[in-house]
Amino acid sequence: MQSLGKVADASIAAGSEAGNTVINSLSGVFNSIQEGVGQYGLKIVGGIVALIIGLWIIKVIMKAITKAFDKSKIDDTLRPFLVTLVSFLLKVLLFISIAGIVGIPTATFAALLAAAGLAIGGAFNGSLGHMAAGVMLLIFKPFKVGDLIETNGKLGFVKEISVFVTILETFQNKTEIIPNGAITAGTITNLTAKGNLRVDMPFAIQYGTDIAKAKEIVMGVLKSDTKVMSDPAPRVAVNNLGANGVELLALPYSSCDDYWDVYWDTRQSIVEALGNAGYEAPLPQRIVTMTNKA
Repeated sequence: MQSLGKVADASIAAGSEAGNTVINSLSGVFNSIQEGVGQYGLKIVGGIVALIIGLWIIKVIMKAITKAFDKSKIDDTLRPFLVTLVSFLLKVLLFISIAGIVGIPTATFAALLAAAGLAIGGAFNGSLGHMAAGVMLLIFKPFKVGDLIETNGKLGFVKEISVFVTILETFQNKTEIIPNGAITAGTITNLTAKGNLRVDMPFAIQYGTDIAKAKEIVMGVLKSDTKVMSDPAPRVAVNNLGANGVELLALPYSSCDDYWDVYWDTRQSIVEALGNAGYEAPLPQRIVTMTNKA
């Protein structure tokens, strides 16, 4: 019985020792986790706080920069691009600073940033092409903000040239957003470069009517229209001898803003003036000859 008691006591002692070892090991693990959370938790919290404050500061700075650009003589075409670029650079600097606060080595973070940049660059290869095209547009300036241009089958006034796209506002008040790469790859027609546009308006009169009088009437309409420019001077010319009548061509000039007013309203005035003077629109004519058969 005594030997059995000794064996039992030895087993209990071994079990107690093993239990203490497990408890000590778990305690060490929990202490390590607690120390790690305490050490890095404060850094993470500090990084989050720095991010919030930094973004707010960048927002304030960008508002000040935008106001300064508005008051300066910087080209309207260049302003949106510069604002976007400055905002991007400030945010990159902010994230690098936060990496230092959290404890990530700057060199390591820079390497990660470079790797991420390469990955993103590969994924957004087309977007980088549009960005390069935007830089080309700003350097060579085939058009600027406010110009009336035609590109990719779209006609409108340039409202903004941003990093990736150009925004047009059409005469129908539609907003056309066109990638910069598509613009530089195609044809660009700048209708504002000369400062005026010629509005070609063909009309016809019947054969046998007074051509000189018709030209005089049309010229009177053009000269009395306040939206038709006097320099360059308007002109009326014979354009074609059609199958049914003489085709004349009114050639007034207008500003880009008044183009459609002249195109529609002045054309109507010409039609009304010719009608009041007794000129009728030419109609299809056929000459029929009769022959007598014996």
